[in-house]
Amino acid sequence: MDLKTQLSNLVGLQEIDSQIYALNQEKQAKPLEIKAIEEQFEAKKQSLLVLEKLSLDLQKQKKDKEGELAAKEESAKKLQGQLFQLKTNKEYQTMLQQIADTKADGSVIEENILEIMVKMDKVKLDIEEEKKKLQEEEKFFNGEKAKVQIRVKEIDDKIAQLDAQRKQIIPGIDKKIIDQYERVLASRNGLAITTAKNNSCQGCNMYVPPQVINLIKMYEKIITCEMCNRILYFDD
Repeated sequence: MDLKTQLSNLVGLQEIDSQIYALNQEKQAKPLEIKAIEEQFEAKKQSLLVLEKLSLDLQKQKKDKEGELAAKEESAKKLQGQLFQLKTNKEYQTMLQQIADTKADGSVIEENILEIMVKMDKVKLDIEEEKKKLQEEEKFFNGEKAKVQIRVKEIDDKIAQLDAQRKQIIPGIDKKIIDQYERVLASRNGLAITTAKNNSCQGCNMYVPPQVINLIKMYEKIITCEMCNRILYFDD
């Protein structure tokens, strides 16, 4: 088979390989897409975890304050029981003041407990709302993940079809040319053969002298770009 026909076959092979390269690039990017969606989902889960931790902290604060209140109430009872053991009016008045102060402290603690309970109710509502949002986010995440998986399957199927077409073209090209083509294809981002148009390589824009253009048109041997080593052909 003459070189011109083989180069024509090689151009057809390049068209297929360009599609395969683009599909593989897209496929390689898919795990990053899933990872980005997962990271967004995990970040939103953190909001719920923060609220749940706050709820636990408030419960602990309430329990601690209830313990303080119980201690104040017990202290007030003890002081109340000691009133009748006092002998002087001054001692009696002092004890009454202690009882009043203890009860006042208890009232402040009760107010603190009420404030904590109000916060607990709000956090509880926030948690319920956040859980609803998270359920929707999970549906969205799973949906997007499924879309990516479907697209990857489509890419695999398309690549398989292109590989079948590729195998039909390869027998029409000399093995040495194919080997050269494959080496350049692997090292030049999926583009191994390109036109020499307007006296420049369309792969790297390197200037191609007229005498080289003439050599390409003669179809006596493979001509490559001095800069990028891509196989050159003239689209005539």
